[in-house]
Amino acid sequence: MNRNLFIVLLIIFNIAIDQISKVIVRNTLTFRKQIDVIGDYFQLIWVENKGAFLGMGSDMDPTLRLIFLLILPTLVLGYVIYYIIKTKELDRLSLIAFCCIVGGGIANVFDRIVFGQVTDFFFIDLGGVFKTGIFNVADMSVTAGMIMLLFSGVFNSKKKEKVSA
Repeated sequence: MNRNLFIVLLIIFNIAIDQISKVIVRNTLTFRKQIDVIGDYFQLIWVENKGAFLGMGSDMDPTLRLIFLLILPTLVLGYVIYYIIKTKELDRLSLIAFCCIVGGGIANVFDRIVFGQVTDFFFIDLGGVFKTGIFNVADMSVTAGMIMLLFSGVFNSKKKEKVSA
């Protein structure tokens, strides 16, 4: 498959899965009502987030929120798209990782443009050992992308060490 087509399809896939999940949530769940999927460990709770990660910035001045949660992320996402298209040397895992990050980022920016806030609905609490804020599919995509990038960086540095040794 053509590399640029692969990039576009993977980004669109990430955006689509996120947006479809949010449409389902908005049309089927009751706002702020908790639904236990796996006891208290995994729940669905529909909330709207005007801020960024864990609601940070939701109390921010509207102009600053526009700059830091809409304009700046859009510029960064645009640059990352440019970078992954122009940098042909990226390994496949890094390419997929960047596409997940961009797709998730675009999906949340889209929510901010269209709705003025981001729809979140997943919550995990493993009995105090591990507890998340309420998040969405786009957040999972960005997080998975970051983990893949870290893994790729470690894997590639070990590969370079073996080659140079």
